[in-house]
Amino acid sequence: MNPLSQETCTPCRRGAVGLTPAEVAALLPQLPRWDHIEIEGIPQLQRRFPFKTYLQGLKFVHQVAHLAEENHHHPVLVLEWAQVTVRWWTHTLGGLHRNDFILAARCDDLYREFLRPHFV
Repeated sequence: MNPLSQETCTPCRRGAVGLTPAEVAALLPQLPRWDHIEIEGIPQLQRRFPFKTYLQGLKFVHQVAHLAEENHHHPVLVLEWAQVTVRWWTHTLGGLHRNDFILAARCDDLYREFLRPHFV
């Protein structure tokens, strides 16, 4: 389990600032499967999660949606056949916050749990 996933998200209040490029660079190694991308000038975290079926991907999307609701922080979720793409960034900041890294780590945890064989 990634130590980031054990951290608590903090509300982004007015006046909050995003992470500096140096802070982002320091956190990225903790999320080796995530890409640091920029879309329309906004830095974001993105990962594609592979699945064997569309329905498996849909179940994962529901788990991420519940995670997002619990934390009042909502990613872009793209469901396609055999993959789900998740993109985190903090809309109010127009960039990345530590919360984005925390929730990306929690997505990794959800995915590992999802892939673990369940024996009855």
